[in-house]
Amino acid sequence: MAADVGAAIAELQAINPAAPIVRATSPIRLDDASTVRGRRVLFVEDGPTITHGGMAYGAGYVAALAAGAAEIVDPRPAAAPEFAEVYQRRPHVGEVLPALGYSTAQSQALELTINAADADIVVSATPIDLVHLLRINKPIVRARYEFAETGEPRLSAIVDAFVARKAISSERLSVNVDGN
Repeated sequence: MAADVGAAIAELQAINPAAPIVRATSPIRLDDASTVRGRRVLFVEDGPTITHGGMAYGAGYVAALAAGAAEIVDPRPAAAPEFAEVYQRRPHVGEVLPALGYSTAQSQALELTINAADADIVVSATPIDLVHLLRINKPIVRARYEFAETGEPRLSAIVDAFVARKAISSERLSVNVDGN
């Protein structure tokens, strides 16, 4: 991982040596980690991250394992036909259910697959709140990830400096336009 970060920094510096490079992390948390401990868990992950991003699992999987999930429930045996096709076309997808609910049929297939899975609880790491979208017969715990700065320069300082420069420029512009 450190080698990948180093390679990315080198590539960025080759493209724009003056560009600031901000280091950050994405801490993951569950809304209620205690409900996952010791339970059989089905993971619903962000669809594009899993299917097109090439990842076998995502943030919900990582957070729930850290919280002490007893068992990972493989959704493939319960997969509705639309999802069985996804697993066939994307064999890299692991024991997670990618959230593909862009159409009514996909939303229904997602609901059917979740409800048919033999799990105690669902961990959802999607940007969408599934509780308000689907009728699920299991409790759902959301996994969330955030942005946390880890070094210098800080993104917040870069944004603040940019806004300050633009505010001064706008002030000068309005003074010049008014003739004052």
